[in-house]
Amino acid sequence: MDRRARRRKVLVLAPPLKAIGGVQNYTRTLVAALQDILGNDNVRVVAVPAEPVIRDDGGEGLRSYVKFRFLASAFSSAISWSPDLIVCAHIGVAPVGRLIQKLAQIPYWVVLYGIEVWGELPPTKRTALQYAQRLISITHFTLEATIARQSLHEPRALILPPTIPKGVTPLPNADSIDSQRPIVLTVGRISAAEHYKGHDVMLGAWPSVLRRVPEAEYWIVGGGDDRPRLELRAQELGISSSVRFMGSVSPEDLAVCYDNCCVFAMPARTELNARPPCGEGFGIVFLEAMVRAKPVVGPRVGAPAEFIRSDEHGLLVDPASPAEVASALIELLENPARAHRMGAAGREWVLREFSFEKFCERLREGLQV
Repeated sequence: MDRRARRRKVLVLAPPLKAIGGVQNYTRTLVAALQDILGNDNVRVVAVPAEPVIRDDGGEGLRSYVKFRFLASAFSSAISWSPDLIVCAHIGVAPVGRLIQKLAQIPYWVVLYGIEVWGELPPTKRTALQYAQRLISITHFTLEATIARQSLHEPRALILPPTIPKGVTPLPNADSIDSQRPIVLTVGRISAAEHYKGHDVMLGAWPSVLRRVPEAEYWIVGGGDDRPRLELRAQELGISSSVRFMGSVSPEDLAVCYDNCCVFAMPARTELNARPPCGEGFGIVFLEAMVRAKPVVGPRVGAPAEFIRSDEHGLLVDPASPAEVASALIELLENPARAHRMGAAGREWVLREFSFEKFCERLREGLQV
């Protein structure tokens, strides 16, 4: 490890970390990687101490005393510990990094994920992006969308995609697979606010799939307020008997779902000009499926298309076209040998390019500034 990198002290300003989610998982991975590179004593974390609450207008926000506690803790750590760098693990905490930079001359970086930086930002957050020493983006797509939307001028940036969990390289569990039931799996929250994930399109495609592969089943993992509407839609299409709504499941049960499926599909749409913007900033569920050697069906446009190679790891489709989605699913279900080759290639790709070790390698290079 580089000696100059080891001497650096990094303070991570983080969003609330008690919840389970993509941002929280990424932040934990980032902290673990920094500790691996710099040593535990050279990395400190100050996280927002409580989750946002629902405001009277229906939006979410932090209580005033929570903001004050976080601000006080961040300033106290910055002044008493004197880090060489502050990493703001979300745009929501970046204004604090900017304030510390103005008062203590400590440079800061900001992590970009997706929709939180694709749309209009309040002046404090936009200014925080403009004055960041470096931006960490999980995809080129998010970086380019942010630069265009926020009118940033040639920012220094590091592309640091998510990773499979440290030390986790699950093998496909052949014993759990029922070859008599071709199963297609989607994993994602079923929320009325997240129609872009593509559940409607999948249901619309499913009658065509059943005409060619009548024994197929479609499993949907994830909870949310839109489940009753989707269940009704499945009834209207006459496909309820082959569609299973699994709800929210434990990590162990999720692994079983991945093991049992033949194809993973999530034709998520990306709409940068929508109000608010929508789309996957990355799509970690694709990695979870690929590392288990499952071929994937994803969107042709958007962040997932950046790391899924069509015809090699699966098939990329127009996420607004049920016919195109159905054609891709039929192709993979009717050609298991080809699907198997794609799954194997995807697993090899993920283990090589999205391991924790690769994450550390990319981060280590970025720290040499």
